[in-house]
Amino acid sequence: MNIGRGEVIFENRHDAGRQLAAKLSEYNGQSVIVLAIPNGGVPVAVEVAGALKAGLDLVICRKIPLPLTPEAGFGACADDGTIILNEEIAKRVGLSRQQIEYEATKVRAEIKRRCLLYEGDRPLVTVTGKTVIIIDDGLASGITMRAAVESVRRRRPREIVVAVPCASALAVKQVEKVADKVIICTTGFMPIFAVADFYRQWYDLTDDEVIRYLKQWRARERH
Repeated sequence: MNIGRGEVIFENRHDAGRQLAAKLSEYNGQSVIVLAIPNGGVPVAVEVAGALKAGLDLVICRKIPLPLTPEAGFGACADDGTIILNEEIAKRVGLSRQQIEYEATKVRAEIKRRCLLYEGDRPLVTVTGKTVIIIDDGLASGITMRAAVESVRRRRPREIVVAVPCASALAVKQVEKVADKVIICTTGFMPIFAVADFYRQWYDLTDDEVIRYLKQWRARERH
């Protein structure tokens, strides 16, 4: 589905996950690992992994925000140190190399904090030779997802599928360059794209909620 203005498509992230899972049905029962980008990608991924009978884990990535406009970003970091920069934006706003490194260092520290909080000393799930489906709740610029894909690629999966409920047309183009396949419920062509506009119920998930989702999932896997 392609839309040109903000229309509510999903009731909440669980609804989005169920709609996305329907588009991923070809992977049902295959050797698939679903990797969620926290925080918002986790409930979406829980629905997808459950529907596909797949494994679930995290790939922790964060955008690197612009110093004076934190809602905008000029790059992204992943939990293995992978970093993607939009040099054009950094140059346009006049960021020095020192400023870029300072902002990236702050983001790396936040990623490290989340890794310890969410995963503790759990080893990384093995993805070598498997199909990996990387999930977030939506893509605005796509730069965080690109960092996730490049990070996961180093772990030698057979195939990387990016799957999101909604994305801007620009983000789709960017992510298609690095992923093997991109699956989206809705692509938006509006000049100002906001993931939240596609959800009736939208809020920022807390760390506690992410931990609760992971505990529930891991308890289910044990039974």
